[in-house]
Amino acid sequence: MGETKYIFVTGGVASSLGKGIISSSIGKLLQARGYKVTIQKFDPYINIDPGTLNPYEHGECYVTVDGRETDLDLGHYERFLGIQTTKANNITTGRIYKNVIDKERRGDFLGKTVQIIPHITDEIKRNVLLLGNKYKYDFVITEIGGTVGDIESLPFLESMRQLKWELGRNALCVHLTYVPFLAAAKELKTKPTQHSVKELQSLGIQPDILVLRSEHELNENLRKKVALFCNVDPHAVVQSLDCPTIYEVPIKMQEQGLDETILQKMGLPVGERPALKPWREFLARRANATEEVVVALVGKYVELQDAYKSILEALSQAATYNDRKVKIETVQSDNITHENVAGYLEHVDGIVICPGFGSRGIEGKFIAAEYARTHDKVTFGICLGMQCMAIEFARNVLGYKDANSVEIEPKTPHNIIDLMEEQKAITDMGGTMRLGAYECVLDKNSKVYEIYGQEHIQERHRHRYEFNNAYKQQFERAGMKCVGTNPEAGLVEIVEMPSLTWYIGTQFHPEYSSTVLKPHPLFLSFIKAAITKHPAK
Repeated sequence: MGETKYIFVTGGVASSLGKGIISSSIGKLLQARGYKVTIQKFDPYINIDPGTLNPYEHGECYVTVDGRETDLDLGHYERFLGIQTTKANNITTGRIYKNVIDKERRGDFLGKTVQIIPHITDEIKRNVLLLGNKYKYDFVITEIGGTVGDIESLPFLESMRQLKWELGRNALCVHLTYVPFLAAAKELKTKPTQHSVKELQSLGIQPDILVLRSEHELNENLRKKVALFCNVDPHAVVQSLDCPTIYEVPIKMQEQGLDETILQKMGLPVGERPALKPWREFLARRANATEEVVVALVGKYVELQDAYKSILEALSQAATYNDRKVKIETVQSDNITHENVAGYLEHVDGIVICPGFGSRGIEGKFIAAEYARTHDKVTFGICLGMQCMAIEFARNVLGYKDANSVEIEPKTPHNIIDLMEEQKAITDMGGTMRLGAYECVLDKNSKVYEIYGQEHIQERHRHRYEFNNAYKQQFERAGMKCVGTNPEAGLVEIVEMPSLTWYIGTQFHPEYSSTVLKPHPLFLSFIKAAITKHPAK
């Protein structure tokens, strides 16, 4: 195509309006036109990455194939576009400042005073342009976290202003705002949007396209009013209404010609409107599914909708391809006891024992795993969930009542889950885990081999602790098979119980690799097994 085009997505009025979904939708529409597209996220907090952030603070921590802990929006980017993101796709203020300070310590600035402008802004601009210059994308979409007016976002916005000036027609700003409805007055109010745009303009940035988030239909006169007051073309004011699923947003944006407007403004040919046939078929299948499959999500963050975002989306996608709607029942693992576990899990079709860190709620996960194993419930353990399956098995089948993970009980005599050797001398929390994609070889006589249909797979990890191979033979003799191992280190990646309908635990996170058009085979198989074992009445 020639020169890379850069699209910046900013937000105003309020946070959590869906900049990530709008960015992903724009990317999907441009990708459908044959362009090579990627999306990056700039987060204005000072943490180096989200790896040490509590899920209560930040929701899920997503992991890229090259081992970067990132914002959860990168999961949306991958699910919508079917791409793999890397460390270049998520940059925080902390990383920007660290890079600049490291350069200053090395003497790269030759004794000059290091300042926000130009040094910090230059580093931000370098990271924006990197994806275009190095990887030769046609479009680089950059989502700027936070809300216009936030102090911490100012260096990113200043960098964006400079780039818009330097790149001319090759750069464009899409601004997402909120149009509230005042019930007492029965009116939609555009004033917050006007103020948000004025805030951007005061920083030297004129938005090219406005996306108006609202729970109510915005008529043509209201959109014309917004266009007039905000110096935006009327056809470049787009509404984003609530949809039954986030996956309908690209279709709604396409219907309003958002991608066509972008191409026109950037001097590119518009051409025919893409049919998005596979995407529409997925949506039709989802809409036509009426019967439910009920899945219990057992974890300590289940009250947070974003803490297990990728798992929820992977389950939803897998249910759609099995022509079902997934009904999630959240089970707080802190609350599970031997006396009440049946009440939580007896009626469900499948159980997911969730990942996590720390001791809170861990005993409840052990009880849930025991109930699932002894009642032949279709069960999927992920990361810590797999470790809980192994510890429960050691306690109640092998007879090691004091079996545990050294994360939970450092002095346990039966360390079924132990710290990796290379981690034992590390004390810092950030960036010390086994992160990113690793190879795994599957046992050809296993259920997981049947599911994947291949012997060699690659999946993403995020953990410090591993199954202790000293117990491997005992586990296998007693009926829990270690059916997936890392070929280099011999680490156990997957366990399963062939005697049960579907009882599988993975040390890795398969949810990171599940996309709209290519759902993960393990989730597809899990949902199918849950349906087969509990067919709809």
